[in-house]
Amino acid sequence: MVSLQVVEDFLNTVDERTFTRHGESHVPGERLTSPQALADWLAVRDLTSGGTPLGTTDVAATIALRTALRQALVADADATTLEDYPLRLVLDASNGLRLAATSGRPWLDAIVETVASSVANGDWSRVKLCAAPDCRWAFYDLSRNGRGRWCAMEICGNRHKTRTYRERRHHDKRG
Repeated sequence: MVSLQVVEDFLNTVDERTFTRHGESHVPGERLTSPQALADWLAVRDLTSGGTPLGTTDVAATIALRTALRQALVADADATTLEDYPLRLVLDASNGLRLAATSGRPWLDAIVETVASSVANGDWSRVKLCAAPDCRWAFYDLSRNGRGRWCAMEICGNRHKTRTYRERRHHDKRG
């Protein structure tokens, strides 16, 4: 199993940010563009590919899981592709039970097992996508009540509050 931080990094291998901040425009992008890019991402996070060379089908399967998890974070009914990642109980080294994914791709299994464990212990409810439609960055909500909406209050939250204020002032001036 991997840390929830690795899952957060995984969710952010696609960058949907399109906003401009301090004159710098974010350009959306995909980080898992090839088998080599996937292999590099896995190596940095000490995830194994099981000793087999990665191919384009591995990249497609990885992107499919990421897409399904991102859809699940926003309660998208199309997240049914998560059904493709079954879990079962297996004995661990200490004769205890643990959840095991069986996709045949060790790195996806590690991610699925971590998500399943975080769902079971309540941590998954704190993994969110930023509420800003021009951001959608995945983040772990550290707010006390677990109701954080923005990946960074000083960026996305501030932009939203400023936009709302300006709209309200504009409406007040016209009305």
